[in-house]
Amino acid sequence: MLSIIVAIANKNVIGKDNTLIWHLPEDLKRFKTITSGKTIIMGRRTFESLGRVLPNRKHIVLCNDMEMKIDNENVEVVSDIKCLDKYINSDEENFIIGGATIYKLLMPYANKMYITKINQDFDGDAFFPEIKEEEWKVVDIQKGLRNEENPFDYDYITYIRK
Repeated sequence: MLSIIVAIANKNVIGKDNTLIWHLPEDLKRFKTITSGKTIIMGRRTFESLGRVLPNRKHIVLCNDMEMKIDNENVEVVSDIKCLDKYINSDEENFIIGGATIYKLLMPYANKMYITKINQDFDGDAFFPEIKEEEWKVVDIQKGLRNEENPFDYDYITYIRK
């Protein structure tokens, strides 16, 4: 089973210049808690933006460049969406973590979405695809903690496919 996990600002902005625009430590903790021990699927640029292999997670990097070699047993580079069939059809939850092209490509295969909705405008160049309300049902909404370290108004919204 594929699930999406993403933080989205107003106008579906998810990043700029291959980086996150905002810093929300509470959201990063939530990401770690939800994805720990799981497989995370991403594009090459998202993998490079991480700066390291995240602990306690298997990384699948969907990339056209099969010359890309990562010397780490927790990283697998694949060149074709067909290579993801075992994750799409798995009973276990596997996570799509970005970027914009990967979200758009794999959204039709996702059954669940963990969205951090940041109620703030940012200038971005990467966008999350439109969520078609007729295809998704909100099953949980929680207010995010706003404080000095987490300076934006945000909500955690969980969707399941109808």
